[in-house]
Amino acid sequence: MCPPEHFTVEYTINPWMDTTVAVDAAQALKQWESLRTTLVDLGHVVHVLDARPGLPDMVYSANGAFSVDGTVYGARFRYPQRADEAVAHQAFYDTAGAWRFVAPQHVNEGEGDFAYLPAAYGGIVLAGYGFRTDPAAHAEAQEVLGRPVISLRLVDPAFYHLDTALAALDDRHVTYYPEAFSEASQRVLAQLFPDAVLADRADAEAFGLNLVSDGRHVVLNTDAVDMGHKVRAAGYHPVHVDLSELKRGGGSVKCAVAELRPAQR
Repeated sequence: MCPPEHFTVEYTINPWMDTTVAVDAAQALKQWESLRTTLVDLGHVVHVLDARPGLPDMVYSANGAFSVDGTVYGARFRYPQRADEAVAHQAFYDTAGAWRFVAPQHVNEGEGDFAYLPAAYGGIVLAGYGFRTDPAAHAEAQEVLGRPVISLRLVDPAFYHLDTALAALDDRHVTYYPEAFSEASQRVLAQLFPDAVLADRADAEAFGLNLVSDGRHVVLNTDAVDMGHKVRAAGYHPVHVDLSELKRGGGSVKCAVAELRPAQR
């Protein structure tokens, strides 16, 4: 995670960003700290990246890379305003040890457009494209990670990253908003995950799919009340955290958390 010490909305690169509404920086930092504390209280180790001046979106640390079993596929951002974030994330993996970092040739935005399900079909990667990540990055990620990559086309600008439209609930189950995807991608998802928890547009617009799950606890923002009911009905325990300020930049819980998947020992 990376604290929102320099978080502002000073440019517009997604439909949720509004430069005319000021961000409450103190409130953003307070809400971020609440999320960090929640994850720690649930038993997770949280590594914190230093925030860097001039990178207001660095708080959305999920976009910086994508790791699977100790291999890290680096990010290459679509927009120049965020390009230097990739360098900061690479520095973390280079110094943390036990990671094999591979720099990308193609544009991709890390876990923003990649999700991993280690127990589904022997371990598969779901990958989004249509707004940020180039489809060529999917093939590149497959070569780097050695896992099958399933390409899914996003068609609604409001859900510009995969992690705004789909989330892993555990190692083999997902939840998603069907209409965020093309008809063909909807058919693929229905075939792969017939028991998925289906979200509606209200859930997605509340950033209810921008969640983090450890397989039991599902951490999601406080606005996603109905989504909380759905994951509870599916057997998970919802944990709500207020991230109203971070939503001003087009992200919520998942955007703020890069999940680390070290090599299996």
